[in-house]
Amino acid sequence: MKLELIKKTAIAAALSVVAVAASAMTPMQDESLSQVSGQDGVSIAANLNVNIGSFQYTNVADANANINFNNIKAHGLIAATIDVISGATFGAIRTASGVSGTFFDAGSDVVQIAIPDATKVTLPTAGLLSVSVDSITMGGAAAGSSFGKFAMNQIDLRGTSVWMWAH
Repeated sequence: MKLELIKKTAIAAALSVVAVAASAMTPMQDESLSQVSGQDGVSIAANLNVNIGSFQYTNVADANANINFNNIKAHGLIAATIDVISGATFGAIRTASGVSGTFFDAGSDVVQIAIPDATKVTLPTAGLLSVSVDSITMGGAAAGSSFGKFAMNQIDLRGTSVWMWAH
């Protein structure tokens, strides 16, 4: 019985050594590393279904007159990528876009959130973002007749980029 336990322990120890050796990380030389390729960043996709009961604007300078936008809805698909880019890359993007100024430290890395352009992401027209307001009224939220409603359909944000950095 003891001999059986010793055999099982020896086998478990040998398997552990093999598993650790197989998963050990080894350093790579620059020449070998230059042959490695991969992709970085994160991709995010969302199917938006946002409903807002009402949005009210009140002009306090004019006896609290107000206008209400009721039953606001936003729905559709949106996709974005998130990458970290160097300050030099961001500087080149700014220069190509004609943006200048000293608001950015060129030594900083930048988080880039980009909605892929139409050449990289194909969405059906029905999947594009749409926003609608069911009624527009004056006075209290339920007061008055509606002025009507409006909708913005097929809002295409592909090709849009947003950048964030610390300062």
